[in-house]
Amino acid sequence: MLVSAKEMLQKAKEGKYAVGQFNINNLEWTKAILQTAQELNSPVILGVSEGAGKYMAGYKTIVGMVNGMIEGLGITVPVALHLDHGSYEGCLKCVEAGFSSIMFDGSHYPIEENVAKTRELVKICEEKGMSLEAEVGSIGGEEDGVVGAGECADPMECKMVADLGVTMLAAGIGNIHGKYPENWQGLSFETLEAISAQTKDMPLVLHGGTGIPADMIKKAISLGVAKINVNTECQLAFAEATRKYIEAGKDLEGKGFDPRKLLAPGAEAIKETVKEKMELFGSVNKA
Repeated sequence: MLVSAKEMLQKAKEGKYAVGQFNINNLEWTKAILQTAQELNSPVILGVSEGAGKYMAGYKTIVGMVNGMIEGLGITVPVALHLDHGSYEGCLKCVEAGFSSIMFDGSHYPIEENVAKTRELVKICEEKGMSLEAEVGSIGGEEDGVVGAGECADPMECKMVADLGVTMLAAGIGNIHGKYPENWQGLSFETLEAISAQTKDMPLVLHGGTGIPADMIKKAISLGVAKINVNTECQLAFAEATRKYIEAGKDLEGKGFDPRKLLAPGAEAIKETVKEKMELFGSVNKA
């Protein structure tokens, strides 16, 4: 059964570890992540961007697949199904479809409008027992056509949004989506400390977890980050393993072209990546 991310993130914040949000793109992705979470006895958040939602034929399809898989694979660790970078309309659709958590990304609106829309969603999520992530200060890089430069959020604006009663807060601290450029300045721990001081017990979210050095990740967790999003790294691992399989001509041997065989090395590579991240984040055996 899907759960809200509230309890798992509050525990993580108190215990100084982080829960990984791993974005899903299809059945292989979802299955690999759930199996790894179960194997490592770790809570997990499955992230779905609006683009991935369209790709997988709508939010109801995803809810059906994830619920069926939790039952079919005997998954007992806490699993939240979360909309990533949702528009206001996208959030409402996911509430209706049966997601257990949503992110409203109002960071591109003036702060007053971000606050007003977030406030409405807080009410809806409280009624439904869902968790809500809000964002202040855009995260850099490109995600589903949204490009940001990796700026730092204003700690007072973070406090305004946190005080609305959201479950978790994503705040830009120089992090970006996708691969990090050569000239990346690193995370601004100064900003993170200031945001933590203003938002107190609020679990903070680090987007763009791919390519941030391990020591920076650990420092961010020590300063209040309780949720870290990973997407690009799983995609790269999946693509590389699939490429190797095909370049080695394995799809031409026997029934090697069978998608169950063709996609297996990629799925294994996702499992390896998720395992590495869960170990780094400290969520192993925290279910």
